[in-house]
Amino acid sequence: QVQLVESGGGLVQAGGSLRLSCAASGRLFSIYVMGWYRQAPEKQRELVARITYSLTTNYADSVKGRFTISRDNAKNTVYLQMNSLEPEDTAVYYCSARLAGNDYWGQGTQVTVSS
Repeated sequence: QVQLVESGGGLVQAGGSLRLSCAASGRLFSIYVMGWYRQAPEKQRELVARITYSLTTNYADSVKGRFTISRDNAKNTVYLQMNSLEPEDTAVYYCSARLAGNDYWGQGTQVTVSS
């Protein structure tokens, strides 16, 4: 069982920045595939960014060049640096971990971008 706890959400003006953090339990963090997803009201949950254990990253087209995912294996933590935020980025952001074919989710953190 992997437990994930997100933090760092909040209210920010368009053009601003936020950094989300996700702390994970477990001694195998370094081999988890970690991801950030988001879900806006009345929309499906979508992948924002993912980072593998070999530090390969991929991003949704809508956030490329603005968001950066990173991980610190010593701290069992994954980050999402979000710059140039837009009102369309408003959503609940969820941290995910994949290990041995199983997916685990955090409780989510709200990000609201005002225009």
